[in-house]
Amino acid sequence: MGLIKQSTVNHETAHAAGSYDDAALHNDSVQHSGSTSVSPEKTTLTRSSVTWLDRWLVKKMVEVVGNPPVRISLWDGAEATPYCKHPVAVLAYHDRGALLKTLINPELYWGDLYCTGRVEFDGDLAEFMSVIYRGISGLGKKSWLRQLIHRFGHRRIFNSEDKAKENIHHHYDIGNDFYKLWLDTEEMQYTCAYFPLDKMTLEQAQIAKLHHICQKLQLAPGDTVVEAGCGWGGLARFMAKHYGVNVTAYNISREQIKYARQSAQQEGLSELVNYVLDDYRNIEGQFDVFVSVGMLEHVAKQDYKELGEVIRRCLKPDGRGLIHAIGRVIPGPMNAWIERRIFPGACPPALSEMMDIFEPNDLSVMDIENLRLHYSRTLAMWAERFERHKAQITEMMDEEFVRAWGLYLNGSKAAFDVGELQLFQVVFSHSKNNEITWSRQHIYDFDHGDKDARAKLSVVPAEVE
Repeated sequence: MGLIKQSTVNHETAHAAGSYDDAALHNDSVQHSGSTSVSPEKTTLTRSSVTWLDRWLVKKMVEVVGNPPVRISLWDGAEATPYCKHPVAVLAYHDRGALLKTLINPELYWGDLYCTGRVEFDGDLAEFMSVIYRGISGLGKKSWLRQLIHRFGHRRIFNSEDKAKENIHHHYDIGNDFYKLWLDTEEMQYTCAYFPLDKMTLEQAQIAKLHHICQKLQLAPGDTVVEAGCGWGGLARFMAKHYGVNVTAYNISREQIKYARQSAQQEGLSELVNYVLDDYRNIEGQFDVFVSVGMLEHVAKQDYKELGEVIRRCLKPDGRGLIHAIGRVIPGPMNAWIERRIFPGACPPALSEMMDIFEPNDLSVMDIENLRLHYSRTLAMWAERFERHKAQITEMMDEEFVRAWGLYLNGSKAAFDVGELQLFQVVFSHSKNNEITWSRQHIYDFDHGDKDARAKLSVVPAEVE
C-alpha cells in the first residue's frame, strides 16, 4: 500500500519545546507515498511549549470548518477550544508540526497525521467527517479554504494503460484474504449494494444489486456481454449462472483475475465466462450488452471520449449498456488524501462530465438512477465488519494500515451521507436503436413478481419479503 509503519508518539515527546521555524515541520519530510519505514528515533519531535499563537491558530482552524462541536488539546495537555459538553470528537495534537500541516492542507495531511498517531482521535469517525463536510459546505463554494484545497491540494489525473495498472495494483492486489474479511460472502462485491427492502443483510443487498443491474440490461439467455473492470468476477458469474448469458470480462488486476478464473472453474462456469487480463481499451468483438460497475472512477476524464469510442465499437446496433460509478453533483476532484494514499488515480465525475462518454459517440442515455444512500449503508456495513476483524487485519498488515482503511471507509460513508459523493447508474444505447422498452416497469417487476421465480434467483429469505 505504500503506507509507512506507525511512528509511536508518547506523552513525553508531546511536551516539546521550540519556535516557529523549519524545525517545526522537520518530521514531515517523511515521504508517505513510498515504502519507507520510519522509526521513532528518526522522527523525534521538536520540543516546544504551547504559545498564544498556537491557541489562536486552533481557534481559526475550527472557525474555517464551521465551528464543529469538538474538543482539541495541544501538546501541553490543555484544551485549546471552548468547553463543549457533547463533542462529536476529541482530538489531541502532539506537536506543532502536526498543527501546521493541518492548517496548510487539512484534506491531504490530516489523514496522515491521524494514521501515524501524531493526532489522537476519540469519537465516531463517520459522524466527525460528516460534521466537517457540512461545516465546509456551509461556508459556500467560494470559501477561501475550499478554493485553496481545490487549487493546490490535488494533482492532475493521467491514467495511461501503464499508470492504470500501477494504480490498480496499489489498491486491489494487496491480498484477497484481506477483502474477504469484510466484503459480502456471496459474490465478493466491492461496489454499492442495493437495499430495496429495509432489513436486508449485506449479502442480500449485494445479490439484489446484481439482479437490479441484470434487470435494467434486460438480459436474455444467449446474450453476449462484455464487462469492463470485473473485480473478482462476481457479476460475470452471476449473469452467466442466473441469466444464461455468455460473458467476456476485462480486468488489469492479476490477483482479481486469478480469483475470478478459479471461482468460475469451481462453479462450472468456465464455458460461459471468459476473464481477460487486459485494459478496457483493448476490448475486441461485438456484444449485445456492455456493462461496467465501479471502473469509471479509475478512468481519467480526458479519456472518457475514448471509452465511449470503445463502447460504440463493441456494442451491437440494438445493444444495451450500463455504467455504475461513484460521482459528484458538481465537477471536482476526489478527496486528496484518498486519491494519494488509498485510491491513486481516482476521479469521480459529475453527470455533465459523463456525457463526454455518450454525446461524442452518438450514445443515448435511457435511464439514470442515483443510489447515494444505498452506498452510505453499504459502507456502514463494510466498516462494521472491518472493525470486527481489526485484530486479524492488524496481524496481516500493521496498525497504520488499519487506521488508514478505517478512516477511508468511514470518511467515504460521510461523503455519501452529506452528498459530497453520489452513486450513478446510467443505462444507454445507440441513439438510433428502436428496440427499447416503453417504460421502466421491467426493472421493478422482478422485486414484486412470482415468489417461486425469485426463490430460484435470490438469497433473500421469505421473512424479509
